[in-house]
Amino acid sequence: MQRNGTTKLLTFIFALTVSSAIPTIAQVSGTQAVQTIHKLNLGGEGRWDYLVVDPDAKRLYVARSTRFMVVNTETGDLVGEIADTPGAHGVALAPDLGIGFTSNGLENRASVFDLKTLKVTKKIETGQNPDAILYYAPTHSVFVFNGQSHNATVIDAVALVTVSTIPLAGKPEFAVADDQGNIYVNIADKNTMTVIDARTRKVKAVWPLAPCDEPTGLAIDRNTGTAFSSCGNKLLAVVDLSTGEVRRTVAIGDDCDAVAYDPTTNLVFASNGEGTLTAIGKSSQGSYSVRQTLTTQPGSKTMALDPSTQRLYIPAAKFTGPPTQKPRPRIVSGSFEVWVISVPTT
Repeated sequence: MQRNGTTKLLTFIFALTVSSAIPTIAQVSGTQAVQTIHKLNLGGEGRWDYLVVDPDAKRLYVARSTRFMVVNTETGDLVGEIADTPGAHGVALAPDLGIGFTSNGLENRASVFDLKTLKVTKKIETGQNPDAILYYAPTHSVFVFNGQSHNATVIDAVALVTVSTIPLAGKPEFAVADDQGNIYVNIADKNTMTVIDARTRKVKAVWPLAPCDEPTGLAIDRNTGTAFSSCGNKLLAVVDLSTGEVRRTVAIGDDCDAVAYDPTTNLVFASNGEGTLTAIGKSSQGSYSVRQTLTTQPGSKTMALDPSTQRLYIPAAKFTGPPTQKPRPRIVSGSFEVWVISVPTT
């Protein structure tokens, strides 16, 4: 961004409710900038996975191993939990139907819950290790992507029954949908992106993402038909959804598992498990480059964006060992927290 011929540095203010401010230093275009961090201490046991924001209901859903924590985004208060979701991975919201769905990786089922009470009303069988999950409103369908059986279970969200199983070429990761009836899902072990017709429930195309290795996180700019895929080799692939071509790549941090696109600022964010957040901007010529890299915390590799407030939600915790080691280390009791990063619009 240019102002009076000079580059205006992108500034982030970390903000949440009434927690004590802690200064941190982040690298900003070769200089240092002091950020103010407020942490919401939610505590509780268990690692985390996907986060989802419901902007209208002012709620944040956080997967926590055996259940989903639900937080009021205006007050930071824990308003409740969705219980009995072993191997909790993702949540899909169907506000037009008043229900939501969770993917329960350890029991090969999806839970159906009431959006008001958070009570589970039904469980539906899926494939093996259901992970990413997506609700497609035009057809009232839920797509559950199964990591071990390499397929997608399609659920009729009205009848609450399985209507189809879509074979996939490999292990599916994150998925997004456009406004033309297409669903895009990263296939991590094949370095590809699969395109699914949401109405026919058939695979339309499989696109190679080279030089992207092990694509995981995925976000979409629906206005320009562009997808942003995070890669295991510390790259972000910018994909043209009209052709499947990788237009360019941008360097990001290691162990990224989530990408977010903010349509208000046209910024792309990558949360990296190494302990950084990469902010990527688009120039007037259409090229993408890193605008800022902020220090977060090791293990903070997922996040969610509230597009109505330009706030990013990033989970963090202390571990009994390196966050990426196998078997996975446990979270230090009481250390789980959520950081909220506010993205200025000017």
